[in-house]
Amino acid sequence: MYFSYHQDDWHTWLLTKKSPFFTIYGRNPSLDPVHISQHTPAGKVSRELQSVQQVVKEELESEIKHLKKYEYRNRAMPPDFQPGHKVWLASKNIKTTRPTKKLSERWMGPFEVLKKISSHAYHLKLPQKWKSVHHVFHVSLLEPVKQSTIPNQNQLPPPLVIVEEQEEWEVGQVLDSKLKRGTLWYLVEWKGFNEDPERTTWEPASSLTNSPDLVKDFNSLYPDKPGPNASRA
Repeated sequence: MYFSYHQDDWHTWLLTKKSPFFTIYGRNPSLDPVHISQHTPAGKVSRELQSVQQVVKEELESEIKHLKKYEYRNRAMPPDFQPGHKVWLASKNIKTTRPTKKLSERWMGPFEVLKKISSHAYHLKLPQKWKSVHHVFHVSLLEPVKQSTIPNQNQLPPPLVIVEEQEEWEVGQVLDSKLKRGTLWYLVEWKGFNEDPERTTWEPASSLTNSPDLVKDFNSLYPDKPGPNASRA
């Protein structure tokens, strides 16, 4: 709260330039009780208090607008990867045979982007040994590979890890389906992104080959929705 050595300039750092006491009561506290007036008109105090509170309200609203504008201007946009780009893949959701995950690499790869499925999902070219890992990943799990301009300073890829046999972890559940130009698409919710407003994306049925049970469950629960038979019709 205090910023100077003598600790006497705190009021200059307040948003309203007014003390908390003045903001609440509409007047500054008196240091000499002898001069406290016993006949201050109630209407005057009320008007002064309302005036101060209105100033505080306007100052706070102005500051909130400023912060929102700054936040919007500096909001990071998701990277836009294209086929052929090299990316690092976050390892946090991939189980390996290494004994301690804490000591394992945070990023795996680099891997090549084969296809942009949507603005928030990409199809990567994974090692053939990673048969149990689905090849479509949320953009928040990817980082671009940056080439250094300094000779011999490019980051070497970590050794390829052995991935445990596991069920697909990216897809949480199938929420909806549709036909688009004769192709069957599913609305997918991704595991681990329940707080992400972009957690659902439309994916072609061909990208969910590693999630047959989830697709089957959805088709069973919603037989009137487009399914495999509709795509062949």
